[in-house]
Amino acid sequence: MIEITMPRLSDTMEEGTIVTWHKKPGDVVVIGDILVEIETDKAVMEYEAYEAGTFAEIIVPEGGTVQIGTPIATIDNGMATSPVVASAPQPIEAVAPTSATPQTETAEAIQTNKVAALSVPLETSDDAERRIASPLVRKLAREHDLDLRQVRGSGPGGRIIRADLDHLLAAAETEGARGPAMPLSSGPLLDAKRGSQEVPFTNVRRVIARRLGESARSVPHFYVTAVADAEALVQLRTDLNEQLLATGRDKVSLNDLLIRACALALREHPLVNASYVNDSSATMLVHHHINIGIAVASKNGLVVPVILDADLKTVSQLGSEARALATLAGTKGLSLEQMSGGTFTISNLGMYGVEEFTAIINPPEGAILAIGTTHREPVEWGGEIALRHRLRYTISADHRIIDGALAAQFLQTLTHLVENPLSLIV
Repeated sequence: MIEITMPRLSDTMEEGTIVTWHKKPGDVVVIGDILVEIETDKAVMEYEAYEAGTFAEIIVPEGGTVQIGTPIATIDNGMATSPVVASAPQPIEAVAPTSATPQTETAEAIQTNKVAALSVPLETSDDAERRIASPLVRKLAREHDLDLRQVRGSGPGGRIIRADLDHLLAAAETEGARGPAMPLSSGPLLDAKRGSQEVPFTNVRRVIARRLGESARSVPHFYVTAVADAEALVQLRTDLNEQLLATGRDKVSLNDLLIRACALALREHPLVNASYVNDSSATMLVHHHINIGIAVASKNGLVVPVILDADLKTVSQLGSEARALATLAGTKGLSLEQMSGGTFTISNLGMYGVEEFTAIINPPEGAILAIGTTHREPVEWGGEIALRHRLRYTISADHRIIDGALAAQFLQTLTHLVENPLSLIV
């Protein structure tokens, strides 16, 4: 019998969600067959069979979320030996005391049985419902005074895993910051008053929350904003699109031109195209390839596909690649390769009418550029007041490796490229 466990499908993956089983018990399995689709922290990926046999059992059903290494299915390969398959844990039978200190003896008996200790029942209610949790969950529950009766376990057999505590830990942290307040058990009353509904996080959303939270807390951000006259850029885009449409080619967007401008500015200021290593390192990483991540807001959450060697591609090539990646992002079709290797990120909210904003750095990159909308406003031009297109953008930089002057110089170069856009297409 072969035990299939939740695989590690990305370097940041901690748990996975079963999306679709492609086999059912009794089906023949050949090496290379697609067994299951798994939602990771980055994308939905197919998992193949590496051994042949008969599909025996589904342990984790569709929609179930478990940690890496947790058994999710079994395949019968004709071998007599069967592995220990994760199922609803059984309670530990009480050890008969043999001395005057029964509590100590029982605790020692539980401690020595390391495998059984993982399934010690937390409580027994009147309806005999048993809540099972991992040692880490029990430790967190003690430290944060959490009521595990509020938690529905998503692990095998209803086991409560670390991810199931996210909402309670977040609430405990918020209440702790505010000082003494109503106990967590009063939450349902407040939720009823507010008409609240629990909406489960996807794996992607959980990872976004964790990684950007870590970035905001641990990376010393600073922000520099610049304003560019975008009249020539807008006119260039109009002229280019007329010519492209006349030849049956796809149009380019302002975002495509701005990707090109950022890539050229990074080429001139390579120290912005860098990463901080860690506090104990005496060096930083300066990247010779300019790989620009494009923040894409899809119904599945924020993802950042990467355009490799953006400075070596034309505006049309950048536009074609950006559109293809955005389409894949909307269908969860991005591969890990397409979301890896970024050295700088662009986040553009201009299409929503946002004038300017600040963005959180996408680790391990050293900076991110937040781009606002291009709109006409009255400015002094040639000694007169005229309506001209203006564009605002803000760089968020890691102050550990990028100083204010360097960020300002990068924006100065970017502004020159925006205001003299012919250099973007020659």
